[in-house]
Amino acid sequence: MKKVKSFLALVGIFALSVMLVSPMVVASDTDIVSATVTIETAAISVDDGTVEYGIMALNSTSSTYDLSQTQTVTNEGNVSIDINIRGTSTTSWTLAGTNGSEQYVHKFCNATITDCSDTGNYTALTTSYATLDTGVATSTGISLDLEITTPTATADFTQQSADVTVQAVAS
Repeated sequence: MKKVKSFLALVGIFALSVMLVSPMVVASDTDIVSATVTIETAAISVDDGTVEYGIMALNSTSSTYDLSQTQTVTNEGNVSIDINIRGTSTTSWTLAGTNGSEQYVHKFCNATITDCSDTGNYTALTTSYATLDTGVATSTGISLDLEITTPTATADFTQQSADVTVQAVAS
């Protein structure tokens, strides 16, 4: 038993001396993972953004197609978007599906995918959003034509602002 203890003592002393004399070896390395994030932006521009129908008679129709005032709606964001559109009533006229006394009709046509020279291809605007186009890629523009039909009768012969709102929603 004494020999075993002596042997273990020698092994222990040898192990300690090797550890003290040998340099400590530690394997370690680091690197960096570069992580970035971009917040999605759904944005549009409308060029030129102004339609001048001019002076019109009661119960008459005019379009941006006929007036060479087609608008371009461009995806200015960094994601594909759906584009929605809606109309508004003016100060004196109510936006409606058919014209009447103090009621006017405003319609839209996506000229990128539809022949807007045919008035049958226009969709009546309402005060709620309707789909103009879907899945529009970044930096892509679509052509928009509008058509207005004036009331059959009115008590207000001043200029009316028939604004149209175009909305971008990430798709």
